[in-house]
Amino acid sequence: MAKQKKTNAVRILESERVAHDLMEYDIHDGQLDGVSVAEKTGQSVDLVFKTLVAIANPRELFVFIIPVADELDLKKAAKSVGVKKLDMLPLKDLTKETGYVRGGCSAVGMKKKYPTVIDASAEGLDVMIVSAGRPGLQMKLAPTDLARVVDASFGDIVKE
Repeated sequence: MAKQKKTNAVRILESERVAHDLMEYDIHDGQLDGVSVAEKTGQSVDLVFKTLVAIANPRELFVFIIPVADELDLKKAAKSVGVKKLDMLPLKDLTKETGYVRGGCSAVGMKKKYPTVIDASAEGLDVMIVSAGRPGLQMKLAPTDLARVVDASFGDIVKE
């Protein structure tokens, strides 16, 4: 089997000496949603988080990392980053702005370092699972390590 090419996210974790485990999963069925990823990797859905990118005018981007089974509360998210209003970044702009594609978006290694908030539910976890920078590859690491590497804060940002 050919050696997998490292993603920016993995290279950064290694350069920062962050302990992490990589998990690969099959993407040929097109199921890239977080709940499917949890099932495919045999991990608890409570540990798997998705990375979302939102935009405030004028073209100010923010990154939010939330549990895959939850939905981002745009009002809470806006308050957490000190802006009045947020909208989700249109999917067509994701790769141009972050360098990543849908299903493989990681807060680690984006084209630019955007303000990042991790949902507060991750604070009590020993490990969390996030995209490693491409569809089919996830990384398991401590929430505190992720927060340190991307300079993130923790906040209440999901809908009740």
